[in-house]
Amino acid sequence: MHLNGLHHITAVTAKIDHNVTFYTETLGLRLVKKSVNQDDVSAYHLFYADQLGTPGTDITFFDWAQIGPNVPGSDRIAGTAFRVDSAEALEFWEDRLTSSPARQIQQADFGELKLISFLDPEGQQLYLVNDQGAPFEGETWDRPDIPEGYLLKGFYSVILSTPEPVQIHEILVSGLNYEWIDRAVWIDGSTPVRRYRTHPGGGPGAEVWVLEEPARSPGRLGAGSVHHAAFRVKDQEAQEEWRSKLRKSGIHATQVIDRFWFKSIYFRISRGILFEIATEGPGFTVDESLDSLGESLVLPPFLESRREEIEADLTPIKA
Repeated sequence: MHLNGLHHITAVTAKIDHNVTFYTETLGLRLVKKSVNQDDVSAYHLFYADQLGTPGTDITFFDWAQIGPNVPGSDRIAGTAFRVDSAEALEFWEDRLTSSPARQIQQADFGELKLISFLDPEGQQLYLVNDQGAPFEGETWDRPDIPEGYLLKGFYSVILSTPEPVQIHEILVSGLNYEWIDRAVWIDGSTPVRRYRTHPGGGPGAEVWVLEEPARSPGRLGAGSVHHAAFRVKDQEAQEEWRSKLRKSGIHATQVIDRFWFKSIYFRISRGILFEIATEGPGFTVDESLDSLGESLVLPPFLESRREEIEADLTPIKA
């Protein structure tokens, strides 16, 4: 029984207009769904992904304009790593990011991996990893200003920071059936990192990297933070099996919540780290055609009766 890798990463923005511009025009992702936070309908919930909205490619954002800035620290989801095809792609992206609102752009080595580290305009930590042409299950979103071979191909890994690496190790290995790959040194040259993958055939989208930072102060959620990381399973039957396993492992998981485009369960592995297990379907084309994804505000059926009220409280996106 294994998770199928990452499903999505959900982060926080306080500047939704700039967010749309950066993730679509700079990073070249497709806005595949424009909706609202189902638990806070005053806020947009935007989904950026590949052309198809393939699970494992979408980074999503809650639009909380009044929230303060992210405070980096331990006991948080500390970064998100996307993947690209080659060393040439990394060179292209270093040049492209340098002339964009991104900050602190640098190439680095992490073990056998070559990557670029950078911050988005609100300070969210992102990485691009050379996956050396590993297979891609989705379909890249073509842009005229990005050569086809250099487009983003979804996630490589999610990066956690923890003061309790032994506790997180036990949850990942015993609770989530991750395999411990090795213990390495982070790109800063000193921080120990534990690397995990979902199964022996893991790889792109199937890894979790855990920074061991016992002396670091706890972080605080804000604009530029990751809110939670979601892992994918085929269907609700598999999801229920995972929910049962988590509860037997002593991890409290919520009831299944129907998000319409997928079903979800949520659980914390620490005070500051929230995980989700989401189904791969039915997907983003259940209520929009592939050609028109992300063009209009879409609400799940149970919110449709409140459309007029919800739209009245939303500020139009100027991007």
